[in-house]
Amino acid sequence: MVTIARTTENEISPDFPYESRFIDIKGSKMHYIDEGEGDPILFLHGNPTSSYLWRNIIPYLSGGARCIAPDLIGMGKSDRPDLAYGFYDTYAYLDAFIGELGLKNITLVVHDWGSGLGFHYANLHRENIKAIAFMEAMYDWPKWSNLPLPLRISFKMMRTPFFSWLMINVANLFVNQMLPKMIVRKLSKEELEVYARPYPTIGSRKPIRAWPKDVPMDGKPEDIGKILKSYQDWLKVTEIPKLCLYATPGLIINKDAVEWIRNNFPNTKMVNVGEGLHYIQEDHPHKIGAELAEWYNDI
Repeated sequence: MVTIARTTENEISPDFPYESRFIDIKGSKMHYIDEGEGDPILFLHGNPTSSYLWRNIIPYLSGGARCIAPDLIGMGKSDRPDLAYGFYDTYAYLDAFIGELGLKNITLVVHDWGSGLGFHYANLHRENIKAIAFMEAMYDWPKWSNLPLPLRISFKMMRTPFFSWLMINVANLFVNQMLPKMIVRKLSKEELEVYARPYPTIGSRKPIRAWPKDVPMDGKPEDIGKILKSYQDWLKVTEIPKLCLYATPGLIINKDAVEWIRNNFPNTKMVNVGEGLHYIQEDHPHKIGAELAEWYNDI
């Protein structure tokens, strides 16, 4: 049984009061935090964040479960080996990470690219999944038409070789501008510094640059689009418990997406956490944590 913490929504701490752990995966160190005991809850972040994204949420669940939040390879405090990065490399390291820790009966809590990785893992290891909670997740092919025009233009530029290098590697726009603009509240200087710290140089930003090219916009690139469709087909039929946490207006999970998920994914609890865009953990960590704890206690 998870004991639910009692805090107020305006107490969003920049602190990261967790012991850093490192594990050797394919010859590189992956950073993670590991709090509590019980069945594992695996928190998977997206681009360009890290385990820091979950700092105010984990205390709601660590009283009755083992909460594990890795930094994906090349991100956060994890090593940056010489890889292409993107979906395939990152998934290979994540799969090996789960295997090395021997995680069984996993509950996934996923966001952004962490959702694509997590859903794919669940689809391939259905017997090892207890439940899935997701927010601002890749439940379907993202559509160009759903993006606001400025974001659509920026995202298309980030999928071209020269402009992606200029925007992401040189100007670091993903961290400095896109991340804070997709959060309703204003991040503190300390919070911004934590998110920026892993990417001090042009070369260190290679992992961030790889991800936009792999997003299967309208199903392209086709190979990743097929992976997404495969796990979507499974999510449409599996009865494992699911929790969809969404915000208003949202970005990936907008009003239309909420209804689609409600009508297509069985055994899914839908919860609106309040006003938000994409990185909703930074706007409503306590609401998200409390809802996760209540749902987890019921499954």
